[in-house]
Amino acid sequence: MAHRLYNSPDTKCFVPHGHNEVVTVTLLATNNKRLDGKENIVERFSKAKKLWHEWIDNYVDHAFQVAESDPLISFFSANEKSTLTRLMVMPGDPTTEILAVCFMAKISAFLKIQNLNLKCKDVMIEETTTNCVKFDGNPADFFPVNCLKERWWFRSDMSINEFSV
Repeated sequence: MAHRLYNSPDTKCFVPHGHNEVVTVTLLATNNKRLDGKENIVERFSKAKKLWHEWIDNYVDHAFQVAESDPLISFFSANEKSTLTRLMVMPGDPTTEILAVCFMAKISAFLKIQNLNLKCKDVMIEETTTNCVKFDGNPADFFPVNCLKERWWFRSDMSINEFSV
């Protein structure tokens, strides 16, 4: 992925650059039923991973993460409209911290719509070998107040911005 921290012009992250992020998701069973002694599973991993992997592989991979106030959005809108679907638009700078919160909200929406007996315990994102964030809270408690209405991170669709809605 690539990102730029537009609201941090005094850092080297102001210049668009890329990282190879590693995302790790921990799931928990939502019921405490005893395993059946045959299949011994809470849910099939193929079900639990289906939407999440489709979203990560087809929409998040190679996306350009930008702040919703970044003027590059206007540039792409005016000059390269096809690029808009590849912009992951974040509330403020696309830091690893806000990315982890957004990812927690998104996977929770995917699990809910599939009606699985699973919930997301935490999301860990390793941006570099020295920069890793693990989020295990309620996303609604961490988003800026103006971001609590229906946005891409709360929806169970494949969106990464509001342009593809």
